[in-house]
Amino acid sequence: MSERIPDFELSRQIHTVLVLHFVEGLKQSEIAKRLNLSTSKVNRLIAQGRKQGMVKIDVTSPFQRLADLENRLVGATALNGAMVTPTVSGNPNTTLQQVGRAAANMLLETIRDGDVIAITGGKAVSAVVENLSPENKIDVTVVPLTGGVQGKFYTDVNHLATQMAERLGGTPMLIHAPLFAESRNQRDMLKSMASTKEVFDLARRANVALVGVGSVEPRGSSYYDLNPVPEADRKMLVGMGVAAEFMAHLIGENGRLAEYELNSRLVALDPSELEACRTVIGIAAGEQKTRPIRAVLNGNFLDSLVLDEETVNAVLETMERSKHVA
Repeated sequence: MSERIPDFELSRQIHTVLVLHFVEGLKQSEIAKRLNLSTSKVNRLIAQGRKQGMVKIDVTSPFQRLADLENRLVGATALNGAMVTPTVSGNPNTTLQQVGRAAANMLLETIRDGDVIAITGGKAVSAVVENLSPENKIDVTVVPLTGGVQGKFYTDVNHLATQMAERLGGTPMLIHAPLFAESRNQRDMLKSMASTKEVFDLARRANVALVGVGSVEPRGSSYYDLNPVPEADRKMLVGMGVAAEFMAHLIGENGRLAEYELNSRLVALDPSELEACRTVIGIAAGEQKTRPIRAVLNGNFLDSLVLDEETVNAVLETMERSKHVA
């Protein structure tokens, strides 16, 4: 049985509050406003931190190694921020849920009344939605970044947008168009429809975009839940140098869109259109996401990334190897 680890999210939240209060000198009311918490919750967190011995001469964290990994990743990339959670050995689903909780808390600390949140589908974004538990309703609008694929709950971006809006107390706006068009002309027609155009226009200028980082490796890739193809074609994609799925687009190792015909038939925003968003948060868990993460980082699509410890170690290791080869 794996050794029980401390409550990472609670410890992290306590640590953040203690730093803001004791190091940066913020009042409890100021901390409450910054982190979207009640003043009484801030007071309780400070009391818990004192009781756990986290307040000494310096503010310490039982997860300092994770903070060090975050700093290393930010220092090695164009990211503005990173959040690393513990990996639960031998239990990828629990690891994904921990990453989802961390990303949910990051989202709650980021959004404000009146904001627009744009999301993709996927298991990681679904884990974020499941773990959203705001103290108060937040008047946000939630919109999809892609057309819809019905089937499994996590592939249906409209379903996830509706769930997220319900949990936050906001309003969803949905895309009533498929993700894959039959031709470029049909794609252009679908994207020009007034209802679709309205949602995509909102998504382009979203305050926060929440985006999963997908793998195209044949084993365990949810991309093939969106686009079922034969095993031979899956291996062909990997052989072509396709490294990641991002906003339903296939991305090469260099971070550029792959020369893959289906990319031209997607009813979705292009990854480059995220530039106008205030904050783009990526979510990924599992070492199989190492190569996809590298590709998305090479494309400079993200402002922040939430991932688990084993995965960030693998990403940093491959970066180091690339430096030595170069």
